[in-house]
Parts: sequence; C-alpha cells; structure tokens
Amino acid sequence: MEWKGVMPAITTCFDESLNIDHEFTARHLNWLVDNGCTGIVTNGSLGEGGALSFDEKNALWKTCVEAVGERVPVVAAIAAMSTADAIDQAKAAEDAGCEGLMVLPPYVYRGDWRETRAHVSAVIKATSLSCMLYNNPIAYGTDFLPEQVIVLANEHDNLHAVKESSTDVRRITAIKSLDEGRLDVFVGIDDVLVEGVKAGAVGWVAGLVNAMPVESVKLFDLAMAGRDEEAAELYRWFLPLLRMDTVPKFVQLIKLVQEKVGMGNARVRPPRMELKGAELDTALALIDAALETRPKAATAQEFGIDN
Repeated sequence: MEWKGVMPAITTCFDESLNIDHEFTARHLNWLVDNGCTGIVTNGSLGEGGALSFDEKNALWKTCVEAVGERVPVVAAIAAMSTADAIDQAKAAEDAGCEGLMVLPPYVYRGDWRETRAHVSAVIKATSLSCMLYNNPIAYGTDFLPEQVIVLANEHDNLHAVKESSTDVRRITAIKSLDEGRLDVFVGIDDVLVEGVKAGAVGWVAGLVNAMPVESVKLFDLAMAGRDEEAAELYRWFLPLLRMDTVPKFVQLIKLVQEKVGMGNARVRPPRMELKGAELDTALALIDAALETRPKAATAQEFGIDN
C-alpha cells in the first residue's frame, strides 16, 4: 500500500429507489483512475457511510475492488458507533480485497483520549492492512493532537498515514517534525490543498475530484512540483467549488456538481435531502459560473509534470 497522490473519497451513487448503483460506481471509479487518481476511499462521510448498512458497505467494497483493485488500492473507511462493529467492518473490508483502511473515531460518542485511543487501536490491530488515521475534529468532535498521532504510530506498525482535516496546516508540519518521516500526511479538506502540500503533505483525500478529476490531479501535481504560479491560477478558479467540501451540505453540493458535469446524480439518502429553492439556485449559479470559465483540460504529462 503506497499512500500518495489524489485519492477520491467517493460519493455513493443511488438509483431511483435509493439503492446503491453498482454499475455506475464501477464506471465512475475507472473514470477517476483513468484521469490520474491513485486510490479509492469508499463509504466515508462523503460516501454517506452512516446511511449504509453493514451488508451494503461490504457489497460496495467488493464492487470497488472488482472495478479497480488491480489498478489502484481500495481503502475502506471504518466508522461505527461501537468498537465491535468497527472491528467487524475492518475484517470484512480485508476479506473483500481492500488494501487499506481509513480509521475514524466512533460516531456519536465523543470519548476522551484514553477511550478514543483504545477504539482506533482495536480497529488498526484487527487486520494486517495498512491504515490511515482520520483526524477531523470539526466534523467528529474528536481531535487527535500531533503528539497523540505519534503515540499511535509508535504503537502500530501498520499505521502508515494520517488524513489531517483540522484545516490547520500547522498540524502537518507538527506531525512531520515529531514523526521523523514515517507517516504519510494527507490533506483532508479541499480548500487547503495547496497550503497543505507546501507544509509537506504528500497526498489528498479529495471531494470535488468526484466531478473534476483532471483539474484536481493537475492542481495537486502542480503544487507538488512547486509550479506555484500555475497552481495559484488554477486554484483561484477552483476554490469556489472546493469550498463546497467544507460546509454541512457538502454531500449534496458535490453530488450536484457531479450531476452538472454528467457523472452522477444528486440523489442522497435521508436524513439528507436534495437542495431546493434559493439554496439550490445559489449553488447552481456558482457551479454554472465555474463551468463557464473552466480551464482547458490537460493531463499532468502534458504540463511536463513527472509523477
């Protein structure tokens, strides 16, 4: 398992009956990989994992592995309300052929460090799979401080990466200074990508990439290559869309962008509901403005960037 590059946190596509559309999922994933994505992260927050049953998650992992498992690694997001459920999910993901796990703190109950450490440790130890720790204190109310991340890394040989979504890029430099280069740090919030790479991140678990993989991979590659002016120009155009990843209705918004570019639909599972009225009008106006000024698509290779 190599933790680097742009790994989409994929949305979960639903058909008209709100069942998972496995056929579309396979096509979507191959489109993402064809356009330079280096892995697939499935059924996380953006994938509405909390609205999926255990069996649905297992079926989704299998679909992802069958679709792209020989091309790029599939990473299962492991989140549950109980430690026992999280362990069962981790083992099922391994059996389904996933190569990595993204380990989240427990849903609902916000434990202290002792409790959270025990929970994520149990999940990490449940399999031999390479693991990424997911730190998102804004969404989950649990904050893994840099010093705590290092404690976990020292305790678990298969903890190899951390998705840092605190929005504070100083966390990236803090982890790197304490870790001495063992952990691969990923940016986890779309609108701090360039800043995160500058701070030392080597990967991006991305959201808007679901609709715009070419632009996402190009932005990441330009940032990694130190092509600052080109990255800044693309970033300025992309930021209004990337900021959709930072608000409570990020799932609805990113799926709406997918629908507008013809790669998916806006359906979500309750309790989420599709955007309506002024909220929808505002989002569509922003998306339409971005699409009208969309830069000419180009691959990283065409820009002379060597991955």
